[in-house]
Amino acid sequence: MAFSSDRQSLIPSYLYSSSFTSKPLNLHKMASPSTTPAAAAASAPSGGFMIQAPSEPGKIEMYSSQFYTACTVGGILSCGLTHMAVTPLDLVKCNMQIDPTKYKSISSGFGVLLKEQGAKGFFRGWVPTLLGYSAQGACKFGFYEFFKKYYSDLAGPENAAKYKTLIYLAGSASAELIADVALCPMEAVKVRVQTQPGFARGLSDGLPKFVRSEGALGLYKGLVPLWGRQIPYTMMKFASFETIVEMIYKHAIPTPKNECSKPLQLGVSFGGGYIAGVLCAIVSHPADNLVSFLNNAKGATVGDAVKKMGVVGLFTRGLPLRIVMIGTLTGAQWGIYDAFKVFVGLPTTGGAAPAAEPIKA
Repeated sequence: MAFSSDRQSLIPSYLYSSSFTSKPLNLHKMASPSTTPAAAAASAPSGGFMIQAPSEPGKIEMYSSQFYTACTVGGILSCGLTHMAVTPLDLVKCNMQIDPTKYKSISSGFGVLLKEQGAKGFFRGWVPTLLGYSAQGACKFGFYEFFKKYYSDLAGPENAAKYKTLIYLAGSASAELIADVALCPMEAVKVRVQTQPGFARGLSDGLPKFVRSEGALGLYKGLVPLWGRQIPYTMMKFASFETIVEMIYKHAIPTPKNECSKPLQLGVSFGGGYIAGVLCAIVSHPADNLVSFLNNAKGATVGDAVKKMGVVGLFTRGLPLRIVMIGTLTGAQWGIYDAFKVFVGLPTTGGAAPAAEPIKA
């Protein structure tokens, strides 16, 4: 993903610290920056909230095409790997939502799966999970970084600092709108494979069978409920994470962020991500139940789901397991994402805000 970086950044400087000195991964072959670090440094103002892009040779310039490429790759790793790793939990959760009589609890759900499908059954649907959430992660994190800068540029430096939470919310919502289009086909196949034993072994036979049954557009039948689940989830995920991390550095850690060790910063990323994940699970759970119901039953509607599950059931069925799963998942995602950013020479996400200073004329 390559975006232009010819405009100087108007994001408040506390969002990123350029003090990291880790050896970056060479991404020159992956994407070429639209402006040179030297040119960016020469044109950057010296006061206020403006970011000074790194000018060291080989350093990734903030908001260059290399920067967005790195964020996209980090998103692929963070979302694809983590969702694949929790496939057993996701499998039990989906079946508890679809058939609560048979899958009464987390422990009994694992027992039923083990008895009926054996140990290998716990990872049924892992291929569409890996591919779908890798595509989603690429768009989610890559476009979030892009839209966060874009909306900050539109707002101007003072408003970007004053209304930073609104920028986090708008940027994450815009990114997720795109990311779910990439995720939806694989999510549809995944749910069908996981909740209908005998439907298919995995993606290779499940996708053609799904298309023959419901047509190519059937893969997007759950897109609107998916937006209903994922957009609030992602808005909470990014805005609460940024706020929680800022509060941790401001109130819980006496040392300024740029003086903290990298392991400590990554620990903050995981902890902030876990707390954000718990909030995400609660906010997005009713829509998650809808997605599972619609993708499991051919021709089902939202009204059918509400009638069968009830309003209370939409909010509560499978929620404890999803809180555990999403909390761990989100914490791991932020940890992996920020670890990759550190690996390529970029700072971790978030940080404590300094006192505001006016922009010098």
